[in-house]
Amino acid sequence: PQYRKKRKFELGRAAAGTRIGPKRIRLVRVRGGHQKHRALRLEHGNFSWGSEAISRKCRVLDVVYNASNNELVRTKTLVKNAIIQIDATPFRQWYVQHYGGELGKKADQETKVSNKVLKKREANRKSGGAMDPAVQDQFKTGRLFACVASRPGQSGRCDGYILEGAELAFYQKKMQKKKGKGKE
Repeated sequence: PQYRKKRKFELGRAAAGTRIGPKRIRLVRVRGGHQKHRALRLEHGNFSWGSEAISRKCRVLDVVYNASNNELVRTKTLVKNAIIQIDATPFRQWYVQHYGGELGKKADQETKVSNKVLKKREANRKSGGAMDPAVQDQFKTGRLFACVASRPGQSGRCDGYILEGAELAFYQKKMQKKKGKGKE
């Protein structure tokens, strides 16, 4: 038996299915007259580098892993907790400016800087711990693994954080396993 007629507050909406591409966001009116930002396509996001305590706007390059559904990887759908690859350039530029040394490359020629700047960079190097070797390897390729922390279909943004340490090792292992399955 039917309990009652359908009510407006019980409705559900179709999934946003946010893809990688030129920014396309639609406003959706929701309960209380509020608005949600439904991202249909996004290509940039704000990503933070936890160990260095900075964040930069980066280009989203690819979706590489999703724990919930492989279909979301194949279709390159951006959802919360998806593992993606982002452009490393903004973080590399910051690292060079802050620490002085080049990331992922050998320093060929030194650019002339004042002694004050050199002292500041040296102090930064001493205070900053050694970088995770796995993250350093990623800088060589120019792509960093990151995790999406926002909900693109709800907030219209694709923000997240760079994977480091145990979390990075965990996801790299998962992706390696997935590659192995494809070959069999």
